[in-house]
Amino acid sequence: MTTLARIFPLAAQVEGYDRSMLRSDLSAGLTVGVMLIPQGMAYALIAGMPPIYGLYASLVPLIIYGLFGSSRQLAVGPVAIVSLLVAAGVAPLAAGDPERYVALALLLALMVGVLQLAMGLLRFGFLTSFLSHPVLAGFTSAAAIVIGASQIKHLVGVDLPGTNQVHELVLALAANWRDIHLPTFLLGAVAIGLLVGLKRWRKAFPGALVVVAISTAAVAFLGWQEAGIRVVGTVPGGLPTPMLPFGGTPGAEGSGALVDFGAMWQLLPVALTISLVGFMESIAVAKVYATRHRYALDANRELVGLGLANVVGSFFRAFPTTGGFSRTAVNDQAGARTTVATLVAAGIIGLTLLLLTGLFRTLPNAVLAAIVMVAVANLVNWKEAVHLWHADRRDLALMGLTFAATLFVGIEEGIVVGVLASLAALVYETSRPHVAVCGRLPDSDTWLNVRHHPEAREAPGIVVFRIDSGLSFANAEYVRERVQLLAVTEPAPADLVFDFHAVNGVDSTSLHQLGEILTDLEQYGIEAWFAGVKWPVMERLRRVGFDERVGPERFFHEVSAAIQAIEGHRDVRGDVRGDADPSAPGSESGRTGQTPVPASVT
Repeated sequence: MTTLARIFPLAAQVEGYDRSMLRSDLSAGLTVGVMLIPQGMAYALIAGMPPIYGLYASLVPLIIYGLFGSSRQLAVGPVAIVSLLVAAGVAPLAAGDPERYVALALLLALMVGVLQLAMGLLRFGFLTSFLSHPVLAGFTSAAAIVIGASQIKHLVGVDLPGTNQVHELVLALAANWRDIHLPTFLLGAVAIGLLVGLKRWRKAFPGALVVVAISTAAVAFLGWQEAGIRVVGTVPGGLPTPMLPFGGTPGAEGSGALVDFGAMWQLLPVALTISLVGFMESIAVAKVYATRHRYALDANRELVGLGLANVVGSFFRAFPTTGGFSRTAVNDQAGARTTVATLVAAGIIGLTLLLLTGLFRTLPNAVLAAIVMVAVANLVNWKEAVHLWHADRRDLALMGLTFAATLFVGIEEGIVVGVLASLAALVYETSRPHVAVCGRLPDSDTWLNVRHHPEAREAPGIVVFRIDSGLSFANAEYVRERVQLLAVTEPAPADLVFDFHAVNGVDSTSLHQLGEILTDLEQYGIEAWFAGVKWPVMERLRRVGFDERVGPERFFHEVSAAIQAIEGHRDVRGDVRGDADPSAPGSESGRTGQTPVPASVT
């Protein structure tokens, strides 16, 4: 790959570019650009920004991502979840001042961009692993409901409290139901019906723009505004002029205040949340289409592309952006072959800002609310809940906890609760690794868990103890406790074989605990043997002299070889503890109360 292609992935994408690819990209860019016009304005309302900022956020970030992003189909711009997080983080700090609100939103975009850019350059893309899929599904599902609820006031024409608490909005609406403006509600309901119908008819059809055009013309020519239907009002035209997004109040062209470090510190939690959530949403959909079209996708390069889009965009009045699910799907269906489609979409937005903003003066707020509600409806992932009910009830609980915390406690609090809960579940699982007592299958050298394979037979007086995890400070004590239980089981074993085939690593704490386990076994008169110890693990055992304490002759590649050595050792030793019948199935007494695993696990 050339140096130019490393810096600008678009350069690699356009190698061999031909007329058919250009036609496809032009078609996709036109479709997404037209789709972005009403969507961007609608998502600006969610973020608490004037609608024009939705178009600003759909211009420069698209150009920057088109140059630096590696996904050929990803459609970058304002998205519902990120817009909601912007409102949740900025509103408490703005204290009702619209100009400061805008300034803080742009500062937030700069912070998000810097964080994403830093994570990409430092190759910290793995940090997104802390957002597990169940947590993300629970968060987005609850956030979708919060977003939909936040648009009720526009849909029914009633002033409701500015809160993200759904139950508070519902109670406020119930208390003020007599104030519902019927014409506004009817207009919003019809818009929802049209949007859903057009989407089912053809997904790539710009239904939102059609509904916007019809409703805007109807208000303008039929005088519906006089009937009390609220509209967007004057939308300033022209391309966004650059400014310094440092937390000051936007003023004259190119102006900006000194850096507001206090605001930056207060915005840091939401900036981190947007950085991770926005990237997770983006990379999830980007991977789908990269796999479908068979090209490589680098998560760290994507972080760099999105980070630069937010950093540069913040200087041109763009609030935080990322890749969107629905727009990316439309972009792919419309034929996008490279990020040239993204540049075309940005061109459509630029033309709109220059020439067409005056047409949106009579655009009803209820129609923008309808666009938002239809767009976020698919984010309520009930199918994932059904899947987790059958696949993993613990993950379902994580999804439910995140969903409830987001819905009833708060947006930022919900994602934090979900992450902490998933980490706690991971720590618990790590601290209790699966272990098993194994027996030999008849007429074979295969040793399997006797709990799940009754046909497997234990060797008389010998326990084969398999550990299905690496050993660390988190689980070493648990393993020692399980060995102690085996040591006091009747009939007591004379020998214990540790099957280390699945042990990929040991740390200093587990090395210490292994020494204590040897001491415990010596006190019980049980001899220890080891099978399947991998080279990296063996090297660490040798460094602390563990192999000398056990005896180098007691380490074997396979369990069967260890059993043969034990039997030969007994001929010399002349004693066999235990009275197990070698022809009997594995006993269930004490040694088989292990953690259940699927029968296919060996």
